[in-house]
Amino acid sequence: MDTLNIAGKSYNSRLLVGTGKYKDFEQTKAAIDASGAEIVTVAIRRTNIGQNAGEPSLLDFLPPEEYTYLPNTAGCYSADDAVRTLRLARELLDGHKLVKLEVLGDPRTLYPNMLETLKAAETLVKDGFDVMVYCSDDPIIAKQLEELGCAAVMPLASLIGSGMGILNPWNLQIIIENAKIPVLVDAGVGTASDAAIAMELGCQGVLMNTAIAAAQDPILMAGAMKKAIEAGREAFLAGRMPRKLYSASPSSPTSGLIS
Repeated sequence: MDTLNIAGKSYNSRLLVGTGKYKDFEQTKAAIDASGAEIVTVAIRRTNIGQNAGEPSLLDFLPPEEYTYLPNTAGCYSADDAVRTLRLARELLDGHKLVKLEVLGDPRTLYPNMLETLKAAETLVKDGFDVMVYCSDDPIIAKQLEELGCAAVMPLASLIGSGMGILNPWNLQIIIENAKIPVLVDAGVGTASDAAIAMELGCQGVLMNTAIAAAQDPILMAGAMKKAIEAGREAFLAGRMPRKLYSASPSSPTSGLIS
């Protein structure tokens, strides 16, 4: 079976979904159910998963025994802050090791600070975490993160929340071809065709939040993204026909025509 394999575990869905920006936890659950996602990422600094006693908890709507949680460090701007946040997540989730690392460099663009990201990744891997890491689309950086022992690299398609789609497919292609760990697009997906293109390029999966949560109908968009991921993956496995500029080829045979 064609599955997504991360840190020794297999998943049927290649769509990873964020839990922020929805109007409430009920809509969050409905969208994630429609997406078919098995891995859900949660911002420890913004979403209650038990650290705020007496308040509604995401755990009540998305039970950890039914979904794989991917705690992330959204809002962190230093390696130390990111490491501290994920250690807290590990305590809250009873020793959970799979995490998403992101260290931001600029509050306006949310572009990653790769020097701090590399520093945090090294510390977290040594500390026993399975690190999926949000990064720039720099093939050298992606390889360095792999060599540090990260479980997956997640280069941006475009800026977080921008919906601009994949702006540099060529860099993504280089990262994919050189990687021995899963490569997933993270950030910038705006609609279903963006997700399909990422999968057609050979990405192992796509992580998204705003593209679903900010849609006019998040539940319907979640279902569309599920289909796009599946179609893009199948197209990649099938192998597209070669591009032939100015070289038309008729679909029907040209010999034996009735005159």
